Amino acid sequence: MSSGRRTLVAGVDEVGRGPLAGPVVAAAVILSTSCTYEGLVDSKRLSPIKREHVSARIRATAQAWCLAAASAGQIDRLNIHQATLLAMRRAVLGLKVMPDYVLVDGRFYPTLPYRGEAVVRGDQSEPAISAASILAKVYRDRLMGEFDKQFPGYGFSRHKGYPTVVHLSALQVLGPCREHRLSFKPIRTLTKQAN
Repeated sequence: MSSGRRTLVAGVDEVGRGPLAGPVVAAAVILSTSCTYEGLVDSKRLSPIKREHVSARIRATAQAWCLAAASAGQIDRLNIHQATLLAMRRAVLGLKVMPDYVLVDGRFYPTLPYRGEAVVRGDQSEPAISAASILAKVYRDRLMGEFDKQFPGYGFSRHKGYPTVVHLSALQVLGPCREHRLSFKPIRTLTKQAN
């Protein structure tokens, strides 16, 4: 962090930019200074069980945290970049404690009423961003498991909406459901072929 010592730093990260289905989910976290947090790394580097454990600890001990999303429909209307910034904005504005500064993973900083900066690979260097990455990943994975029950046949609980061979094959047979991002190329192509 380049701007000196700050008391309340919110870390922000998102998951779900690349899938063909489901929302993009963002989390904002202000960690407690009185707790130590083990396992704060990029969420993709943790096993699902470890992620669940670390996520529960963050939720129980952080000074503040908030999860927010932009739906598949909002992604289609806005585009994935703008929908991601919207989810991040919602997460920060949903915090019950006002941050002094906001650190956002990546290259882009959403429109916020707080000072802050975007940090490339921030989930590897900033604990609060790593915490946000873990919360967002655990929440989105659970959500995709729920969608798997609502829309059986796509395998959402396995691939989380990413364009795997299984998912693409299911799309050929079933067509898209309401959680699919119709503006994404594989689904656009499929819809054109069907018409």
